[in-house]
Amino acid sequence: MAEQVSVLVEGGKATPGPPLGPALGPLGVNVVQVVAQINEKTKGFSGMKVPVVVKVGPNKSFTLEVGRPPTTALLLKEAKAEKGAGKAKTDTVGNVSISQIRQIVAMKSEDLFGRTEEEKVNQVIGTCVSMGITVDGRNPRELLRERTGSGPRA
Repeated sequence: MAEQVSVLVEGGKATPGPPLGPALGPLGVNVVQVVAQINEKTKGFSGMKVPVVVKVGPNKSFTLEVGRPPTTALLLKEAKAEKGAGKAKTDTVGNVSISQIRQIVAMKSEDLFGRTEEEKVNQVIGTCVSMGITVDGRNPRELLRERTGSGPRA
């Protein structure tokens, strides 16, 4: 029966120390090989926490499942912000372009709920509303109203 270890690691910076080493060591896998593969697969998410599942088989072989960072983390990275606004209705922490939002949609497409790309773009713009991030210098609420004919109320 396969053992499974789920961890949250910083993209491209996993180490054999905690939390990976202590969890994988007793399972008999080569922790250094696992860490090297995790770092290779997560290097594109540098500076972000990435969910990783390591499945260890009975013969000490392993497979990796690398998740995608949350939409909020991707938006913060693109906006070059540390965290979202405490008062999103009045404060702004950064700005993203519509093309950056489309890149996030491409990365997270399977995780978003919209049926079309435009619905998924609107979902990410909606996340900007709650984080205090403007889109192309504009209030994301107004942009959503224009795009959909409705949107979050002020």
